[in-house]
Amino acid sequence: MELKGSRIIDANPEILWKMLMDAELLSKIIPGISKLEKTGPTSYKSILEIKAGPISTSFTGDAQMEDIIEQKKFTLKMQQSNKMGNANSIMKIELKPVNGTETEVTFDGGVKITGLLGSMGEKVLAGVANMLTKQFFANLDHELAKQQASS
Repeated sequence: MELKGSRIIDANPEILWKMLMDAELLSKIIPGISKLEKTGPTSYKSILEIKAGPISTSFTGDAQMEDIIEQKKFTLKMQQSNKMGNANSIMKIELKPVNGTETEVTFDGGVKITGLLGSMGEKVLAGVANMLTKQFFANLDHELAKQQASS
């Protein structure tokens, strides 16, 4: 399942970077992640919840941030599993300043699901991918609004 999206956000890269580097906020922004617990400078224990059609399940595993370039980009890799299968993902998130107050946020990656959920077929998973893309930006907007309201 491929996940791709890009949008201009009304915040500078520094603000967005701080949000994305905060494990608690990141778990609220990236759809499906219900928990990120820091276990090292760039590693986490994670819980991923997926709902596809009539099936809803949780995966537990590990996440790592790699290829980190301060205020510009990072890659989040997750390896998750449960009794129904595995969910592995690689998500590249990039921040590009547009002007003094806006940032283009781009993410590009994918999730490979095996087991029962993976056998559901491309049509169902394509719909889920589209929903997750929209949800990522809605969550980012929501958390940014909360940050700006509290400053």
